[in-house]
Amino acid sequence: MIGRDVPDIVFKTRVRDETVEGPNPFRWQDVKTGDIFAGKRIVVFSLPGAFTPTCSNEQCPAYERLFPDFQAHGVSDVYCISVNDAFVMYQWGRHLGVNRIRLLPDGSADFTRRMGMLIRKDHLGFGERSWRYAMVVDDGRIVAWFEEPGINDQGLDDDPYGESAPEKVLAWLEAHPA
Repeated sequence: MIGRDVPDIVFKTRVRDETVEGPNPFRWQDVKTGDIFAGKRIVVFSLPGAFTPTCSNEQCPAYERLFPDFQAHGVSDVYCISVNDAFVMYQWGRHLGVNRIRLLPDGSADFTRRMGMLIRKDHLGFGERSWRYAMVVDDGRIVAWFEEPGINDQGLDDDPYGESAPEKVLAWLEAHPA
């Protein structure tokens, strides 16, 4: 993964727009990976799903809490990617009170598939999801990679979480200033 460019895809997002009338003032907005990653140092972490235990209780809140530490190491933004749609990601962000990190919906799994991290979680009734990983991206190029061990489609794991924790990414950033 290291040295590879992030996939060139479009995320289908929803953004608040006060010009939209009614109780749901949001509109669709396409967000291209080129626009997200160009000319910046970005941290990305990906997880199996919104509202799931480890993702909701540990990983996402930890990245949110440590966001100022990422900024202190030259990181422009921290993105959480999940194979969920924009509506689910929005409600999950509201539920968690997330306002520093950015949640990106990979509803069709285009990004996750092209990253080689798409797995099946049929044993839990989830269908296709992302394996848990994190990465540091400089100007669209992956410069650090943190993947949980044991990637599989059969549920032969206990949903490992450790390698992709924000503390591991911060340690790398400290050792590799921008």
